[in-house]
Amino acid sequence: MLVERCFTLPLQVLEPIDLDGDGVATLMLLNPTGGLLAGDRLDSEIVVGPGCRVCCATPSATRVYRSPGPPAVQRVAIRIGGGASLEWHPDHLIPSPGARLCQATEVSMAGDATLLYLDAWATGRGARGEAWGFDRLDSGLLVRDAAGPLLRERSVLGRPPQDGLGGTEGFGYVATVAAIRPDRRDWESLARALADDVALAAPGCRAGITTLGRGGVLARILSPSAPALHAAVEALWTRCRRELLGLAPLRLRKL
Repeated sequence: MLVERCFTLPLQVLEPIDLDGDGVATLMLLNPTGGLLAGDRLDSEIVVGPGCRVCCATPSATRVYRSPGPPAVQRVAIRIGGGASLEWHPDHLIPSPGARLCQATEVSMAGDATLLYLDAWATGRGARGEAWGFDRLDSGLLVRDAAGPLLRERSVLGRPPQDGLGGTEGFGYVATVAAIRPDRRDWESLARALADDVALAAPGCRAGITTLGRGGVLARILSPSAPALHAAVEALWTRCRRELLGLAPLRLRKL
């Protein structure tokens, strides 16, 4: 049950739907302007109550437009209550030449809560020769529980082009998938299964999968195309959803 929903344009939160009758409230987060503009500041706060199951997604990829001045800023604060789960499943970002974006996500979760998290982006529209044309892409993530940080990372990318070692090695799409539940102990077997799943579902991708110091597993994906990226993410999500939430594969209906 959605207790409260409040938004101000250019952000919209659509009515929640239970797609497959599995008790997961799926909310589409919509930006009707079609992208992030210079000087935009988008702040979101999401609270998932105890025992609730929520999936937040976007209807399409998000463009980040050229910024001659200040960057676009996007900040998300999330709290996940006891026994609850949140699936954070936005489509990828596409930065335009000259784009500047600063984004940060902070997640606070209970010890028996579950988080499935996706962050994906393109190096630009490669077919138009725009790869690595953006000025700055600054992205940070902090996930913690009562005992302290579970995952903390930050990347700051920009010119010159970084296609080689230390960049994306010529791949046009990048994704990070994290599956976190602090009270779970056996992550090694899940990490091995996820590596096998990606190799089978998206052989054109490269994936590195590792366990966190506690409470989770982290996957990095390099992909040559958006369809291959989708296949790799879907494989990871399907496995994590089944093993951590006991649910069937996620089937988002998008026009």
